[in-house]
Amino acid sequence: MSDVLLSVQGLTRRFDVSKPWLNRVIEGEEKQYLTANADVSFEIRRGETFALVGESGSGKSTIAKMIVGLLEASAGVIRFDGQVMDFAQGSAMRVLRRRFQMIFQDPFASLNPRWRVGDIIAEPIRTFGLLRGAEIHAEVGRLLDLVGLSAADAEKFPHEFSGGQRQRIAIARALSSKPEFIVCDEPTSALDVSVQAQILNLMRDLQDEFGLTYLLISHDLSVVRHMSNRIGVLYLGRLVEVADAKRLFTDPQHPYTRMLLDAVPDLALSGRRRTPVTGEIPNPINPPSGCAFHPRCPHVMDICRSTTPEARSTGTGLATCHLLSEGKVAAMDKV
Repeated sequence: MSDVLLSVQGLTRRFDVSKPWLNRVIEGEEKQYLTANADVSFEIRRGETFALVGESGSGKSTIAKMIVGLLEASAGVIRFDGQVMDFAQGSAMRVLRRRFQMIFQDPFASLNPRWRVGDIIAEPIRTFGLLRGAEIHAEVGRLLDLVGLSAADAEKFPHEFSGGQRQRIAIARALSSKPEFIVCDEPTSALDVSVQAQILNLMRDLQDEFGLTYLLISHDLSVVRHMSNRIGVLYLGRLVEVADAKRLFTDPQHPYTRMLLDAVPDLALSGRRRTPVTGEIPNPINPPSGCAFHPRCPHVMDICRSTTPEARSTGTGLATCHLLSEGKVAAMDKV
């Protein structure tokens, strides 16, 4: 059995954002495409939490949706437990599809307001034919107890719960098909800070109990530091660094990673030198040439403006930066 549960190779997604055909003819314009993700590759090992971080618009949620089949990839291959995931196969994907689930960002939108909680949690069980009759009712009650709610809550509607309780219901629904892998798309960003900690601790407890593997999507570095084993940093749809979580926070190799970490408040008042975040993510319809980060990079070189850097091995993982090939990483300000 391979240690790698999910493998993503060359994942790319382009969206057609062109004006209607007649407008293009009248105005003499060509079709326009937005590249949300370009040539993204990473692996997730069994039992670990792999996090994807980056600013809004970096393509994190697009990757999550492609992995679970909500969006079709423009190019690239996704393998789950060694098997290529082709959602066009329909029934052939049914057995594989049961083994992974998704927890969405907004618990106010991800639950059907017209369904009772028991029906919401039972839907995957019925869809995959895991249990029948009274067994389903008993399993729903067990799952509600597992996530810190009551079996009696199965008769209620989503609007009768708080945001944190709704996210617990969403977690129970994700667990109902007995998955091995769960994609967590910013699962706490819509919740109060005090509730966030409760949900994150619940997710870690469930991971330890059931041996779950997580892909965690987040822009909150404190959440990522608490939850993840390895981290991938996205910028304008491309992975710029992949590293062990602890090493990434202490020894980041890419200037963008360092910029993200410098934006975190220094509560320890260490007095270390910090570089403020400057500029904005460029327009993905017309991205910069060469390295997409070069307009904001404090260490930009001529090669950065013309040539896209390749991923290179570092002491902490992988990074795509020309500074690595030029041997100038040490020249960057230490975090």
